[in-house]
Amino acid sequence: MSHVLLTGGAGFFGGVLKRRLLAEGNTVVSVDLEMDQDTHPGLTSIQGDLRDRSLIKKLFANHRFDAVYHVAAQLAHGMKIDKNLLWTSNVDATRLLAECAREAGVKPFIFISSNCLWASNLGHPVNEENDLPAPAEIYGRSKLAAEQLLQEFADDMNVVILRSPTIIDEGRLGLLGILFEFIDDHKTVWVVGDGGNRYQFIYADDLASACILGSRYGKSDLFHIGSDHVGTMREVYESVIRKSGSKSKVRSLPQKVTIAMMQLAHYLRISPLGPYHYKMIAESFVFDTSRIKKNLHWSPTLTNEQMLLKSYEYYRRNRAEIASRTEASAHRKVTPMGVIRVLKWLS
Repeated sequence: MSHVLLTGGAGFFGGVLKRRLLAEGNTVVSVDLEMDQDTHPGLTSIQGDLRDRSLIKKLFANHRFDAVYHVAAQLAHGMKIDKNLLWTSNVDATRLLAECAREAGVKPFIFISSNCLWASNLGHPVNEENDLPAPAEIYGRSKLAAEQLLQEFADDMNVVILRSPTIIDEGRLGLLGILFEFIDDHKTVWVVGDGGNRYQFIYADDLASACILGSRYGKSDLFHIGSDHVGTMREVYESVIRKSGSKSKVRSLPQKVTIAMMQLAHYLRISPLGPYHYKMIAESFVFDTSRIKKNLHWSPTLTNEQMLLKSYEYYRRNRAEIASRTEASAHRKVTPMGVIRVLKWLS
């Protein structure tokens, strides 16, 4: 049994990891800006800001942690983005956590990074050694900056960085909630271009397994993670529609015109989709996961189709309750559609 610090435990993936850690007999101190609705004898939930130096120092003074799982992050979804909040939360707070962990002698430090470090199709599975990051927007840049500063701690701590694609499981909403509403209302599901692009996801419990394995790894390292057998986006959507019994159809939008309209909508702040989305919406992106399989003895359990269906079925069962959520993290409530609602009306 370990006593661990988890950031972002009230959020979607943080909640998955938190419940997994508790189920395995660990005690967890969870820190999040949002209130945590979960209760457990082994859980201490603290609502607070990770940039608050006095709070973080107090946590390490009052607890002897065996590991730190740093999951919390500010996202760049929505029509208005507070860039200062995003940068200081994703970068400055990471440095503060690492400094306090090092001072307290905590070795394992697990950090969740992102595939948003790239915003183009590299034409091959992206690996850790040869493919240098090139983020196109502030969220990706903040994750890269956090990775780089953690390298300063790699000799003193066991810093394991997991670069993750989109995390999916029951309860994952955010932008996916828009897709699920289209499917649930039997509306056309649109792909940009022919839908032949392949975009990798990761099942939340598979990522939680990697986090736990990483905490036991005993040294610093960087890993790419993701699903196997990645089908095309058209295939994935059609599979979910077919197995869910929806009457939706998958149809194509012209690529150049649609991306130009997405750029304009972002400029006008009437769309939740930003630069990363309009650059990657018709592109393929898959991580090479051979290193994490070899070094951590990790393997994925669900395909894109399986995890997306699981997530949609949760949405369908809980749609009314989901619509009433206000005080929840970005991935536990549906992102407002903005101008995308016009597309739904026309579908």
